[in-house]
Amino acid sequence: MACGSSSGEVDFSSVPLVALNFNTRHKLSLYLNPDTVVAAGWILLAEEMDFTYLEIKNFENARNPTLAVLEEWEKKCSQELGGQPTVGRLLELLKKIERHDILTDLGPLIESDCKKYLKKWSGLQSPVQDNTVGSSGGHVPESFDAFICYCSKDIEFVQEMISRLEQTEHRLKLCVFDRDVLPGTCLWTITSELIEKRCRKMVVIISDDYLDSSECDFQTKFALSLGPGARERRLIPVKYKPMKRPFPNILRFITVCDYTNPHIQAWFWDRLAKALMK
Repeated sequence: MACGSSSGEVDFSSVPLVALNFNTRHKLSLYLNPDTVVAAGWILLAEEMDFTYLEIKNFENARNPTLAVLEEWEKKCSQELGGQPTVGRLLELLKKIERHDILTDLGPLIESDCKKYLKKWSGLQSPVQDNTVGSSGGHVPESFDAFICYCSKDIEFVQEMISRLEQTEHRLKLCVFDRDVLPGTCLWTITSELIEKRCRKMVVIISDDYLDSSECDFQTKFALSLGPGARERRLIPVKYKPMKRPFPNILRFITVCDYTNPHIQAWFWDRLAKALMK
């Protein structure tokens, strides 16, 4: 894998981990999740990321430990260091635990993700949070098929949504805040503009954790306040796992896209895609 800055090469140390899409992360987990004595796995990687023993024990309960570790690493770096971990740092850690097979096998995929990310933010597209772009002629602000309202603990399902709806024949364009909104803007201002003016629909990922999120509460109520009929036209609630707490009353009158129903799960992604393209 090339790690330079000359033409055609990627400086992985400048690319945040969010650049790696769901497909790449999933393939990475296929290498790291298995418990084997012949190769280091996700536990050793988590130790190198400075997670504690108790944190690592909790990761064991995750449906996909590797994805959970990467997600928490991103949160940890953001909260403790004020920045995002980079793809370059992940590659260094994989090399440190001697998983050269991953670097070789997934290298082209990782490099492709990084190049797509860098191209996206190279100035060829307008940054999402630039509210002045398009107001005085010139560039048109970037628009999306749907704004995804979710809490951080549901990011794994959001990543699967990206894989299923953006990277397949559906070719939808989703606005995922942690991926598409650059830092340095007012949270509430840019969120309001995205929901009202730059996203045709809004998918609300409903879970027990969603109910505790002030950001999700604001986004949902703002979308519902956009005038008569806006709620029916814009909002698509998605329930992707069983809930212990009651479904939010403010969304009970809108048809739910239910991933937990085994009888319709095979049609779930096509139904959701059609609803977003409607």
